Amino acid sequence: MNALSLQEASANLPHIIAETIKNSDETLIVSDDGAVIMIDKDYWEEIQETLRLLRDKKSLTALLEGHRQREQGIIPPGKTIDEVFNDL
Repeated sequence: MNALSLQEASANLPHIIAETIKNSDETLIVSDDGAVIMIDKDYWEEIQETLRLLRDKKSLTALLEGHRQREQGIIPPGKTIDEVFNDL
């Protein structure tokens, strides 16, 4: 993680944004009022999806069950695209 003062970040913002996106770097920007972390938007969305999954007990249970089955070598029956999206 990179750490910068607010002044450093302000002076180099375009470069910091480009590096954050290119390298998926996290950048800590510190000011007298506190600090923020800049991360790539795609990474932020992945974090949010993970948090949503962890809060949804039904989805989390299904995910953990799938991992358990995979570890035991159990291959669940698959579905065709038509079966998955038959109601659309």
